[in-house]
Amino acid sequence: MKKVKILIADDHKILRQGIISLLKSQPDLDIVGEAYDGREVVEKAKELKPDVVLMDIGMPNLNGLEATRQIRKHNPKVKVLILTIHNNEEYIFQSLQAGASGYLLKETAVEDLISAIHSAQKDDSFLSPGISKTVIDAFLRKTSKEREPTAFDTLTPREREILQLIAEGHSNPEIAKLLYISKKTVEAHRSHIMEKLDIHDVVDLVKYAIRKGIVNLDATK
Repeated sequence: MKKVKILIADDHKILRQGIISLLKSQPDLDIVGEAYDGREVVEKAKELKPDVVLMDIGMPNLNGLEATRQIRKHNPKVKVLILTIHNNEEYIFQSLQAGASGYLLKETAVEDLISAIHSAQKDDSFLSPGISKTVIDAFLRKTSKEREPTAFDTLTPREREILQLIAEGHSNPEIAKLLYISKKTVEAHRSHIMEKLDIHDVVDLVKYAIRKGIVNLDATK
């Protein structure tokens, strides 16, 4: 049976020793080294080539987030699990962005820590139960905010189509011809668009379309 090689990084010796003691009892895990600060763990990761690094965030010389980035940049095959006291969504997102495969609190049950190690080795992600709720809640808040209805959302498909044609510089007769509708229908749509967007001249309408990515500067006449 091939053992999972573990490197442990924490600036508190007692905590490092406690983690080592817990994990040594697992027959499929092999503690290959330990580190006191971020720079040391980066160097040891290069030297020892562990499968998984257990990383604290608050370490001297180089914090765990920067150490994670450097380890992952040097060898993407090395997986990093953040093991910390910080139940903070900003730290969580920064850790995941840095390339960590998981984020666990130090109050995590031993069974969860072992599961996280195996998940990381298999290229899966793992979050402590409490962390999962934090991440999901933050995601829902962000999604809700981003998807809050805007004035643009009130436009019908036809109105969006006409908005683009207006922004590209087409006249009402040209739009009518392109869409096979009457000039009066185009004028009515144009009026509705301006009312919904609270925009009252063509110049501002073009600027709005460019900001929304409906058209680019090259497409305008």
